[in-house]
Amino acid sequence: MNRSLTSFLLLFCSLACLAQEYTTLTNLPYRNQTERNSDPYISERCVLDLYHPASSGFATVIWFHGGGLTGGNKELPEALQQKNIAIVGVNYRLSPKVRAATCIEDAAAAVAWVFKNIEQYGGDPSKIFVSGHSAGGYLASMVGLDKKYLQAYGIDANDIAGLIPFSGHTITHFTIREERGIPGHQAIVDELAPLYHVRADAPPLLLITGDRELEMLGRYEENAYMMRMMKVAGHQQTILYEMDGYGHGMTYPAFPLLLNEVKRIVNGE
Repeated sequence: MNRSLTSFLLLFCSLACLAQEYTTLTNLPYRNQTERNSDPYISERCVLDLYHPASSGFATVIWFHGGGLTGGNKELPEALQQKNIAIVGVNYRLSPKVRAATCIEDAAAAVAWVFKNIEQYGGDPSKIFVSGHSAGGYLASMVGLDKKYLQAYGIDANDIAGLIPFSGHTITHFTIREERGIPGHQAIVDELAPLYHVRADAPPLLLITGDRELEMLGRYEENAYMMRMMKVAGHQQTILYEMDGYGHGMTYPAFPLLLNEVKRIVNGE
């Protein structure tokens, strides 16, 4: 293939993506009516936004917002829009109104909703990726690695196409430790830590953090240990990227890595 034809095809594909029509649906409840009726806070927080292309067979990225499990709101990252994929921005209940571990249960309920509903919007349920930043990255890892959360909905966590946490805890989250009276510099690895659930058969795992010298306390090192233990356990697709020169808010330069990972897996590379 000559260079001119290659350039033309690349330009055509780019223009086709830009010409694609997209729909945004907001505040879709992901918990059932009985649960919503039982607690107004569930009705308020357990909702998601869905941004999807008009085409069919597309991949979906579920995005959990950060905020330390105590704050934040659902978002549809602009850097992921108009890329011929769907984005699901999820709200979940927050500490101290609920115990922080409840956030994981909400995250699993949202992921289960996507598995059970994305096909009716044109999406492919075999191409669902779970991601998020900081607390959202922690939730992505917990839902994808501790299989019990999705098993409650009849879903195998191994059916997730890929896990892509941005700067997420791999030890037990600091808000959970704070609930127990444990200081932030004291590391705990228990059933509420992604590191506790390392396993060879997990979905592909792409770990991304900021610069180790600029990140929150030990966040890069946590993820480096996670990478090592996944490989020791026999997992074949764990990768770690460190965004040199960027601190904890490293999402913008990391989004292209997420998109490349989605493309790699969807294309079977």
